[in-house]
Amino acid sequence: MAELPPELEGIRIALVHDYLNQNGGAEKVAEVFVSMFAGVPFYTSVYDRDRMPDIWRSVDVRTTFLQRISPRLSVAKALLPFYPTAFESLDLRAYDLVISNTTAFAKGVLTRPETCHICYCHNPTRFLWNYRSYIEYEHLPKGATRVLPWLATAMRSWDYTAAQRVDYFVAGSFNAARRIAKFYRRKSDVLQPPIDTSQYRASERLGDYFLVVARLQPYKRIDLAIKACNQLNLPLHVVGDGPDRARLQALAGPTVRFLGRVPDDEVKRQLASCRGLIFTGEEDFGLTPLEAQASGRPVIAFAAGGALETVQEGVTGVFFRQQSVASLSDALSSFNGKYDSWVLQAHAKAFDVAVFKRRMFALVARRYTEHRTRYLP
Repeated sequence: MAELPPELEGIRIALVHDYLNQNGGAEKVAEVFVSMFAGVPFYTSVYDRDRMPDIWRSVDVRTTFLQRISPRLSVAKALLPFYPTAFESLDLRAYDLVISNTTAFAKGVLTRPETCHICYCHNPTRFLWNYRSYIEYEHLPKGATRVLPWLATAMRSWDYTAAQRVDYFVAGSFNAARRIAKFYRRKSDVLQPPIDTSQYRASERLGDYFLVVARLQPYKRIDLAIKACNQLNLPLHVVGDGPDRARLQALAGPTVRFLGRVPDDEVKRQLASCRGLIFTGEEDFGLTPLEAQASGRPVIAFAAGGALETVQEGVTGVFFRQQSVASLSDALSSFNGKYDSWVLQAHAKAFDVAVFKRRMFALVARRYTEHRTRYLP
């Protein structure tokens, strides 16, 4: 296990994250940071204890004024214009090193010039910089579609300014690094998010079903998997929940089962026993394909975004080239499932949490030392 580098011993450190009211890939990375920097304060906009894993109950979580309104995800979305002020209101003057973990607002915290702010950025704020793609599949009321373009324009200006306050960026993928360069005009180191490969096992007994594991949101295009499996009469298990569930269930034929939210052990069992994981969205990175490979199972992925960094075509899975039912159906029709589980697991181990911690500690120590030399001669 990687240990705290000597350059970081004895310094005052704070962690910052966007929000703790849903448990996705960014929150899994936040858990890794908490284990790396045990006992340090963890700042976020809101914290919904009922929606987060028990690990957070032992963390020193400090929230903003938005917590007093409501930490619930359904309410928090309506508070969008207030997040910049919420993060700028955090008092981080006491710290030598601030590490933000963000897909949106946490990078906007205010720090002293001598404080080193390192931002682990999963992607520039998706709903601002990829606005049209983001809302294309969202079912928004007409009033929102009239107001949001004006709000997005104003918030893009803040988001760009906030990115200039960061001292060093670490991109969560090469995909994100290109977008950080494009939208923020900033260079970044690249370190892809980890999984704990020791938590996954291959199974000798495979089922006949394909699998989707995801939050059920329109932009993830889970409808493609459902329609393709309907068309080909293939069994499909859908693990997860979200605002798009009712629409997706209405599309589903008799071979599609919705399992909803299930315990982690059941997710792992589903991964280890499936014919293959179907990954239909264009994600910033995406940890689920790696979790499938760590379970010895291949991935059928849309050839875009982070999947291009986690799936080796013909070795750990296959790609479909167009985000369409026809393209996915062709990939499923030709899929033979004959993959070496040892090769799949070996590939996933390159993204193991121990590798991530070692590399992240080295990155942080190097950048902190560089910053201290600049501001504290």
